[in-house]
Amino acid sequence: MTSIELLVVLLMMIMAVPDLCSWIGRPALAYPVFVCFGLIVGPLMRPEVSGMVREAGEIGFVLLLFEVGLEIDLPIWRQLKRPALFAVKWIVPQYPLLVALALYSGLGWLESFIAAAALSACSLGMAHAAWKYYPGLDEQTRPFVLNVMVLLEVVAVVLLAVETSVLGTGPSWYFVAKLAGMALVVYTCSRISVHITSLLQTALERATRWRLHFVALLVLAVCAIGERLGLSAPKTAFFLGLFSSRVRHDGRSLEDYLAPISKRLLIPLFFTSLGSQLPLADLFTVSALFGVFSAVAILVFRHYLHRSFAPTGGDANSYLLLCPNFTLVALAASSLLAQPDGGVLTAWLLVTGLLVTLYSIGTLPAAKADGPSLA
Repeated sequence: MTSIELLVVLLMMIMAVPDLCSWIGRPALAYPVFVCFGLIVGPLMRPEVSGMVREAGEIGFVLLLFEVGLEIDLPIWRQLKRPALFAVKWIVPQYPLLVALALYSGLGWLESFIAAAALSACSLGMAHAAWKYYPGLDEQTRPFVLNVMVLLEVVAVVLLAVETSVLGTGPSWYFVAKLAGMALVVYTCSRISVHITSLLQTALERATRWRLHFVALLVLAVCAIGERLGLSAPKTAFFLGLFSSRVRHDGRSLEDYLAPISKRLLIPLFFTSLGSQLPLADLFTVSALFGVFSAVAILVFRHYLHRSFAPTGGDANSYLLLCPNFTLVALAASSLLAQPDGGVLTAWLLVTGLLVTLYSIGTLPAAKADGPSLA
């Protein structure tokens, strides 16, 4: 498959898949579809085309982290006390199970904690539509569950940022120092976000015909500076998104302005690249098949955890709002792919995260479509 042929097929899918997923009330399914597309076309791509897709996918990876940051609108800290206590009760009991499953699948200790961080996450962008229209939450419980979803995503991103930075070097005192540093940055973002929002708001209002270019230039330029200073571009993009989450102009967020090149091109290209790097044969290994068992075990454990120890306050299935995690699983998988036998190890993580996400989204009531979206 040549680069032009791939681009033609990819553009057709970008035009069709989001609308189809929104039409069936499952907009969050779009990203997993692009991973499956990558799995199919991966063996058909020429080496030079495969390299081009990976390079473009890296830019999509940066924009994805930026949009993950934009999703997170941190409330004031005193409003997070109860959701934070719940998040601890939700995450901590799961970690022994998640790490044990990862170790049994063949991952090392550090890789297992990376997988556990991703699998315990909540992809806010994937779950938000279901949360918005979920009938099993009352008016008091709904904002509480949203804050829990935010915290689960923040914790996962911070852990993944720290753990992937020491991947290949082994944990040490540096690991603890970086974890404290990341937590400090998140806290600082919540404290000064009002001032950053005002600054970006003014700049966005003055950029009349070039708003898309301005937002793209802002993100990529700041990420380039971050890399020069020692903080990787994806992590820089995430924290930049945290700073910018409240910026609005004419009722549109930065995410809306960036959508033509992010959600409608480069982010789908990242998920396609992720799938194309995974040989189809790896999906039929014992490790990948174990992912099916792992997904079932995780969902059953969460069902009983919600019923007996960490109830959300909603109905019996409201815990499923906390389960879609494929965006964070994809971020972790992109790091594991660089490791020896990365394909086999990534297959287990992708299969597990994909099945957990598909079951959660499929079981929750269909979301009302507000328009085409890539979740």
